[in-house]
Amino acid sequence: MSTADDDRITLHGFNNLTKTLSFNMYDICYTKTKEERKAYIAYIDEQYNSDRLTHILSTVSDMIGAHVLNTAKQDYVPQGASVTLLVSEGPIVEVPAASYEESPGPLPGNVVMQLDKSHVTVHTYPEYHPSEGISTFRADIDVSTCGEISPLKALNYLISSFDTDIMTIDYRVRGFTRDIHGHKLFIDHSINSIQNYIPEEIVRQYDMIDANVYQEHIFHTKCKLREFDLNNYLFGYGKDQLSPREQEAITRQLQAEMDEIFYGKNRT
Repeated sequence: MSTADDDRITLHGFNNLTKTLSFNMYDICYTKTKEERKAYIAYIDEQYNSDRLTHILSTVSDMIGAHVLNTAKQDYVPQGASVTLLVSEGPIVEVPAASYEESPGPLPGNVVMQLDKSHVTVHTYPEYHPSEGISTFRADIDVSTCGEISPLKALNYLISSFDTDIMTIDYRVRGFTRDIHGHKLFIDHSINSIQNYIPEEIVRQYDMIDANVYQEHIFHTKCKLREFDLNNYLFGYGKDQLSPREQEAITRQLQAEMDEIFYGKNRT
């Protein structure tokens, strides 16, 4: 059951629904030599170290009106980083009707919503193929909230914070809350697709596939960048330094890698 923007239901006590957004992104790069692979991993570790990731998650917390209770962060050896924020209820104000609409969330600004105990986490996974010249950077972010605000409102900001070739996005509503008559509510807002929470200019840049289980309040969207420019995937040099044959071979290799990640299966 869902509520309309102009037909808010009075609840018995606090909204106990748990809403979880899982945002998984991939950046793909062609690294021909061992030295290039090491340089790419070092670059990723510098760009997405635990301090920058903490800033991103802290901004998400601010956007959904949460107070950070505790921060745990770690830069790993030889590569990767993790950050976990434990957050609690922020300043409680009247929740705007926009919190119920299927629309992209804001970029950072003064956004205060109702939230209770929750957490925000990120883990990064830089890696490379042992022999074929492909390096990838993966970041997994989870935003779990209780209360009226959906973490989908942070999705626009998260997408803008990473250079993303492929995105896998999951959203699920768990548990139930009750109205003043004791009637259970298993979801408190209408949702047809995660795509409706992504700005149109970003939607146009990606091929997108939905796999939704509406009766279980489970929503899944995966996205792959449409336009391919080889220069965006070469680390430290441009395609003009490659022969046409090399350009074609590397393009095939990169596109095969992205297809395998997007469809979740090996082609060979």
